[in-house]
Amino acid sequence: MLSVASVETQKRPDLSSTVPPTTNPSSASHVFRSKLPEIPISNHLPLHTYCFERFSDFADRTCLIVGNNGKSYSFTETYIICQKVAAGLSKLGIQKGDVIMLLLQNCAEFVFGFMGASMIGAITTTANPFYTSAEIFKQFNACKAKLIITQSQYADKLRDHGGENYQKLGEEFRVITVDDPPENCLHFSVLSEANENEVPSVSIDPNDPVALPFSSGTTGLPKGVILTHKSLITSVAQQVDGENPNLYLKADDVVLCVLPLFHIFSLNSVLLCSLRAGAGVLMMHKFEIGALLDLIQRHRVSVAAVVPPLVLALAKNPILESFDLTSIRMVLSGAAPLGKELEEALRSRLPQATFGQGYGMTEAGPVLSMSLSFAKQPFPTKSGSCGTVVRNAELKVVDPETGCSLGQNQPGEICIRGHQIMKGYLDDAEATARTIDVDGWLHTGDIGYVDDGEEIFIVDRMKELIKFKGFQVPPAELEALLVTHPHIADAAVVPQKDDAAGEVPVAFVVLSNGFEFELTEEAVKEFIAKQVVFYKRLHKVYFVQAIPKSPSGKILRKDLRAKLATASTLS
Repeated sequence: MLSVASVETQKRPDLSSTVPPTTNPSSASHVFRSKLPEIPISNHLPLHTYCFERFSDFADRTCLIVGNNGKSYSFTETYIICQKVAAGLSKLGIQKGDVIMLLLQNCAEFVFGFMGASMIGAITTTANPFYTSAEIFKQFNACKAKLIITQSQYADKLRDHGGENYQKLGEEFRVITVDDPPENCLHFSVLSEANENEVPSVSIDPNDPVALPFSSGTTGLPKGVILTHKSLITSVAQQVDGENPNLYLKADDVVLCVLPLFHIFSLNSVLLCSLRAGAGVLMMHKFEIGALLDLIQRHRVSVAAVVPPLVLALAKNPILESFDLTSIRMVLSGAAPLGKELEEALRSRLPQATFGQGYGMTEAGPVLSMSLSFAKQPFPTKSGSCGTVVRNAELKVVDPETGCSLGQNQPGEICIRGHQIMKGYLDDAEATARTIDVDGWLHTGDIGYVDDGEEIFIVDRMKELIKFKGFQVPPAELEALLVTHPHIADAAVVPQKDDAAGEVPVAFVVLSNGFEFELTEEAVKEFIAKQVVFYKRLHKVYFVQAIPKSPSGKILRKDLRAKLATASTLS
C-alpha cells in the first residue's frame, strides 16, 4: 500500500536552513488572483464521482472515440465499463491504497483503468510505454505497484527486466494486456467483463491519493508526485466549473487527444475536464500529421489541446491546406512556452479559432494559469501570455535571491498556492520541503512576471538560464526567434562553458525539408544578431536531424549539453 506518512506527519518543516525565506511583511500586497470570482468546488467527492456527476445529462452522447479503429463509447457505456474494471481489479486483489501502473499509449482502456482504480480507492501511476525496461521498473518498484496494464508489444520489456518476478506473476505482480496476451499475461477482458454490481464499497477521503505521475520537479531525478482526489477535482473545477461554466469546453465539443494520457496535461485538461463537461474525446494512438488532420476533419474536432512541437508542425506544414479544419473553434497550448511568432503563424492557418495558452506543472495539479479569451465573458489575452491564475488559487512572484515577493512587471520565480497542488513527493520529505514552503507556496522553478493586465508571461526556467558575463540569456527567447526563420523547422539553445564569459549560448537547429544546403552557420548567427542585444548572440550553431524532447514536448536540454561534450560527432 502506498505510504505517504512522511508527508502527512511532517506538515510543513522549517526551511530556514535550506532555502531563502519566502515570507515577508509585504507579501500580501503582491498576491495575484483570478479575474473570475471564486467558485464552490465539490472537492469533498471522490474523483470518479465528480467526473461522472452530470453524465446522466448526456448519457447517450459519445464520450470516447478511438481514432485508429473508429470504435466509440457513449458516456453510459464508459461509466459502466469503468465500474466493471473496478470490480475486476478488486477480484484480482487490488485494494484501497494499492498502486497500479498504466503503461499505455492513448486508448479507451487507459480511461477504464484509471477511473476503475479510482472507484475502489486505488492509485494509478502512469508511465511512458517507450521507456526502457530499467526505467519502467525503477518507477514500478518506487511506488510498489501490484499490477501493470499495457500492450502486448511492451510485455517483453517486463520479461527482460523482471526476470524471475515475471514468471511469478500471481505472486509478485500481474501483467494485463489490452490486446492478445503473451505467455503469463492476462487479457483486459478479465477486468472489463466483471460484474459492475460487484464494485466493493470503499470510503475515500478527499486527501487520499488517486494519481502518482513522476516528475523531476525543478531539478533532480524523477519523483512520484502524489495527487489526491481533492487536488485533481480542484484543478478540473478551476478550468470547467463555476458561474462561467465550461470555460473552454462545451457538452457538444469533440476534444483532440493526441498528447499522451500518461502526461498530466492530457490526463487532466483533456480527459478529466472532458468527462466533467460532457465533451467527447477523440484519442489518437500516436502522432502522424496526415492521420491527425484526417481525424480532425472526419470527426469535426472543435477543441485542440497541443504543445509547441505540434504547433510547429501545424504552422509550417503545407498539407494543412488539403483538409477542412474549420470545425476547430479553440486551440489550447501548454506544457512548454509557445513563442509569439509561432502562435501567430498558426493563427494565420486557423483564423476562425480562438487561441490560448495554459501554464502548468505536475506538482501544481497541474494548471496554474489559463487564457480566459474563450470564456463566456471573454477577457482579451495578449500574444505570448499564459493567461491569468486559475480561480480559487493564489499566485505570487518572488525574487530567487531574497525570497521577497515582487509586484507587476518584475520577473522572478512563480509560486502557486491552493487545494490543487500536490500532497507531496512520494517517500521524499526533503524534496517536498524544498518545493512547498512553510506557508504552503509551491515553488515552480519557472521565471516569469505578471503584467499590468494580470497576465502571466514565462521567461524561462531558473536552471536553464544562460549566464553570459553576469547577463541572463533565456534560451526560450532565442528558440522562438530561430523558428521564425523560413528555413528552420525546430531549434534549441543551451549554454556552453566559456573561460571568458562563463557561459555562451549555442544553438541546435533542424532545417526545413528541401533547404538542407541553403543555410549556413554564419547566416543563422547573423539572423539572431540582428534581433537581440549583444550578449544574446549565438556563439555556435550545430545542425541536427531532430531536437530531443520529452513526450510532453519539453526540450531535453541535458541531452544537448551532453552532445556538446562530443561536438566533433555532430553533423
